[in-house]
Amino acid sequence: METVTLKITNDAVFEKILWLLNHIKEDGVEIVIGSEAKDLELLKATRDDESIPFDEYLKNED
Repeated sequence: METVTLKITNDAVFEKILWLLNHIKEDGVEIVIGSEAKDLELLKATRDDESIPFDEYLKNED
């Protein structure tokens, strides 16, 4: 999988690119816009973090 990040300041150009990407979605293109990208990066960073069972978490709640 490849990722491309674009920062577009012109709204008209953004709409054109979005139109194009929406037309190739069925070919396997996933569109992530704005803050969604930051959320995905944060989630990806936690992928290898050690986790504990929820019951253990609740025991240490205080």
